[in-house]
Amino acid sequence: MLFNSVDFLIFFPIVVFVYFLIPKKIKHIWLLVSSYYFYMCWNPKYAALILLSTVVTYLAGLLIEKFPKKTGKKCALIGSVVVNLGILVLFKYFDFMLEGVNQLLELFHVQTVNSPFSFLLPVGISFYTFQALGYVVDVYRGEIFAEKNILKYALFVSFFPQLVAGPIERSGNLLKQINQISEKRLWNYEGIVSGFGLMVWGLFQKMVIADRCSVFVDGVYYNLYACGTVETILAAVIFSIQIYCDFAGYSAIAIGAAKVMGFHLMENFDVPYGAVSISEFWRRWHISLSTWFRDYLYIPLGGNRCSKIKEYRNIMITFLVSGLWHGASLTYVIWGGIHGIYQIIGDLLKPFRERLVRFFRVNTDVFSYKAGQIITTFVLTTFAWIFFRAASLQEAYYYINRMVTRFNPWVLFNDGIYLFGLDQKEMGILFVSILILLFVDFLCRRNRCNVGEFLQKQNLWFRWFVLAVLIVSILIYGKYGITFESNQFIYFEF
Repeated sequence: MLFNSVDFLIFFPIVVFVYFLIPKKIKHIWLLVSSYYFYMCWNPKYAALILLSTVVTYLAGLLIEKFPKKTGKKCALIGSVVVNLGILVLFKYFDFMLEGVNQLLELFHVQTVNSPFSFLLPVGISFYTFQALGYVVDVYRGEIFAEKNILKYALFVSFFPQLVAGPIERSGNLLKQINQISEKRLWNYEGIVSGFGLMVWGLFQKMVIADRCSVFVDGVYYNLYACGTVETILAAVIFSIQIYCDFAGYSAIAIGAAKVMGFHLMENFDVPYGAVSISEFWRRWHISLSTWFRDYLYIPLGGNRCSKIKEYRNIMITFLVSGLWHGASLTYVIWGGIHGIYQIIGDLLKPFRERLVRFFRVNTDVFSYKAGQIITTFVLTTFAWIFFRAASLQEAYYYINRMVTRFNPWVLFNDGIYLFGLDQKEMGILFVSILILLFVDFLCRRNRCNVGEFLQKQNLWFRWFVLAVLIVSILIYGKYGITFESNQFIYFEF
């Protein structure tokens, strides 16, 4: 069930209406049933996987708390990690690893092995697996107490707004709120309006901007042989916008839907393309995943409290694993590796940059300097996205080759740029939508709030006028209908 579907438009109001009507003691049960129904709309069989992950991590948490000695606690933790990562590897990475084995066998002229399994990738398996494992680690570290009520814990793992693409919640936040359902205020008009506004803005980002971007980006990638410098550079920039609006749009809908019901999920984006460095970009992009890897991988490896060599090793391991988390392909691993290299080079060059600034007496507090940093960071990020979007390393190489060897500025003047799915009118709509996005992001960053919170603070007439404009824009300019194949959110694949 997609957020941008008629099914969800029917499902969500029913869930909310019943949630507000039923007694507080059974609200968590209703949300649990609704969450499993939401997930089973994709493939009912795979609900067994999320149930297995839930049971294993629930029992592990109880055992960790029960065992008096550290050895027993560690065994429970390791057992939980092995089972959950084993499931993840089997369904997401088995074919990828088998392909690597077969390539090695071919080098030695040995017969290759066929996969004995044929699985569809369960939607959101990486997200709920990491969320469940984070809970077990938190219990092991003594940061939280193990949850005794399995139904409340099951809701924590499967809460439908953020189940399939995050944010990857922490037990100290979401599980705590689930345990406080009976204490929650049933009706909060301001919270409902704020959540609804965030959901509408998320749909605008997805249906008006991201899905329109995908038409042009797909058109270029499917016709690379006919593209040159202008089309490939433009498509790379537009894909940067597409993936941001696609994932930020999903996160806005998820956070907004939860807020309507009185739950506060963590923010997942903080205007990442306004970052002045790659390290800052990762503090603003997919915040829940970045902090998860920081807390459960980078810091346990030693973080930056070690020699520079080991610190750089820790950075590369973290980013390579992050790339692999996104998908079972070398393109994702290379994408993660590029960002790791960016971070290391940035750290190595920091003293040199500071000397240059002092030597040339550059004023670092002015707009021009910050703008240069933002543009540089965006360009580096956009280049790395080429590997993320490409279907293979060969396609990524071919794309970059066309970008630097086929200079063709004339397509900007002979309408050649409109041959890839978006005509002049559609390009105009996309351009105006992106300007709206930049303006809204600027306002939110300046006021340190999200769209829903910003609207909540405004006068009633302004709030509903903006919501009405967004809804009308979605209905008129959104990509949907019987002639349009609605794209699922990109991060559903992970």
